[in-house]
Amino acid sequence: MREPSGRMIYRTLPHSITFADSFTTRFRGLMFRKRPLNLEGLLITPCNAIHMCFMTFSIDAVFLNSENKVIKLIPNLTPWRFTMPVKEARSVLELPAGTISEYKLKVNDHLQF
Repeated sequence: MREPSGRMIYRTLPHSITFADSFTTRFRGLMFRKRPLNLEGLLITPCNAIHMCFMTFSIDAVFLNSENKVIKLIPNLTPWRFTMPVKEARSVLELPAGTISEYKLKVNDHLQF
């Protein structure tokens, strides 16, 4: 998102973000977790698609490019669903269901971690 002056606007979320950047942490993700996310998120990198196998709760998925610009939003992704690969995505931020609408996240927003 840009201000009228053309300056880039960066957004932050009041969530504790865990990074999943090794093979093991990316593979496991949030699978088998019993309690839903609450003011926390998981940033999976590198990643351009996710699945919801063995999940017990819904999430919001935010696909980001290499500059942490939002390029795709999938609200309320339910268990046992899959996303198609997002061509330019470098990472996926998994957040509690409802976060996208609560914070009015939009494509082209830039997120800071």
